This record gives sequence, structure tokens and C-alpha cells, in this order.
Amino acid sequence: MRRIRVIGIGPGDPDQVTLEAVAAMHSVAYFVVADKGADDPLLAARQELLTRHVGSAAQVVAVRDPERDRADPADYRGAVSDWHEARAEAYERVMLDHEGDVGFLVWGDPAFYDSTIRIVERVLARGKVEAEWDVIPGISSLQLLAARHRIVLHEIGQPITVTTARKLREAVEAGADNILVMLSARIDLDGFDEWHIWWGANLGTEHERLVAGPVADVAAEIDQARAATKADAGWVMDAYLLRS
Repeated sequence: MRRIRVIGIGPGDPDQVTLEAVAAMHSVAYFVVADKGADDPLLAARQELLTRHVGSAAQVVAVRDPERDRADPADYRGAVSDWHEARAEAYERVMLDHEGDVGFLVWGDPAFYDSTIRIVERVLARGKVEAEWDVIPGISSLQLLAARHRIVLHEIGQPITVTTARKLREAVEAGADNILVMLSARIDLDGFDEWHIWWGANLGTEHERLVAGPVADVAAEIDQARAATKADAGWVMDAYLLRS
């Protein structure tokens, strides 16, 4: 029976790929990688990482990523579910057309705000592909954010809330005061002037940027750094810790 391997590859630095992940890369016949269009920098980054750890002969099957319907923001969960199903259909076709074990390369750690595990479950539930599967953890951007800023992500004995930018206000209203935020389409720090922020963008890459300080003092600097990162790299992925 073939094997599907979901491999966490860290935030971007090839040196932060674990030995277990490298061994998993060498164990598969090919890799399925989402292609978001012409000059996709994340596709190129995955290919560079494979060249570093597997060699230039690594077989990559680039699958054009289905478009997500963003017409109705109120039906976010429905749109994401449809998108996942379209991805599952596309990946299923690849696996039916190719023999051998397959690897999926996941930024950071597959446990944090990534859909690959859910999509593999959908592929297998469809019943056409039979496979064993496993998940290889990776260093997450949250771990790297803490390391770069030389901080502990929580106060002594206190909890951490991990959420998305679109759910940040809900977390604050629920009483959270130590919040890790991911998936920011934009940075909105209105009302957080008295909070402290530790921010990082494109962590683990050559375009990494860091800012820290009271929100009132550094909000404009973060906006400028975020824009500069996108201009330099062509994309921006950021994460930040907010603490009141």
C-alpha cells in the first residue's frame, strides 16, 4: 500500500528542516505542490528546499490551486469547505495518475492553520485512493517568532491564545490578554495602543523583518516593514504576539 507523508518544512530556512523531515522527503517518489499561478514564489521556495535536501532530481507535481470563492464573506466556512473539496479532487487525480509514495510539503508545522491534513482525509474518504499516511512535525513560525525576539510566549503559569487576525477582536472580548495572531491579510491595531507587540514577517527567509515595542510606538513601523517585505519578496506572511 502506498504512503502519504505530510511533511512540515518550517517557515522558510532550509536549515530549520528537521532530520526526520529530510528522511521523509527521501522516502517518497514525488511531491505534490500547490501552484498559485505564474511566478509563484512559494512554489519556487519549495523547489529550492527540495534541491537542497533531496537533490535536483526530486520529482515535483505542481497542481494549479483552485480559486476560493470570496464573494460572500459571511459564508467563510462554506467557501473554505468548497475550496478544500476542490483541492481534494485535484490531489486525488494526481495520486491516481502516479505510482508510489507521495509527499506534501507544509510550511511551518501542519498543526497550525494549514489545510493539508484535512484535505488528505477528504481524499481518502472519497474511496478511490488507498494509502497509509503520517504527519511529520515542523518548526512553526510561532516558535521562530519567539526565538528571534528572545521571549517566552506566555507569562509564568499563564495561557496563550492562538487565533487568526479576523478573530482577534473576539479573543479580546472573551478576555484573552496574551494572543498569538496568524493569517493577517492586513494589520489592524486600532484600540491596542496600551498593548505590547512582538511582530515578524517572512520568518526564516532572507526577507525576514522584526519589530517589537508598545503598539502606540511601533504600529507605523510595522506597516512600513510589512509593505517593504511584500515589495522585496513578492509575498508576506506574518505572525505576532500581543500582550496587554
